[in-house]
Amino acid sequence: MKHKAIYDLYSEVVTITEDSSTCVAYDANGNVVSWDADAVATKQTELENARKLENLRTERNSRLAETDHWTFSDTPTMTQAQQDYRQDLRDITDTYSDLDSVVWPTKP
Repeated sequence: MKHKAIYDLYSEVVTITEDSSTCVAYDANGNVVSWDADAVATKQTELENARKLENLRTERNSRLAETDHWTFSDTPTMTQAQQDYRQDLRDITDTYSDLDSVVWPTKP
């Protein structure tokens, strides 16, 4: 994720090499590109949080898809519990930002 953060922050970077203690970024001419470790760490955290939120949305969408048949015109009208469940799923990202802490609503 560090490499992605560097690439995102420094558009001139085309190559990154890293060993156990050093990470060096290079431009297209092979020149070393200086980068700010604090800015990269902040960007890395931002990218990781975005990935966690995307994982949460993927799981939420999967759970919604499992109940899509409730909304079909050839099915009986959804109960209030079913409507509430689907709404709670849609609202889940208002309360949670990752799969580690989420408390899923109970499927009726």
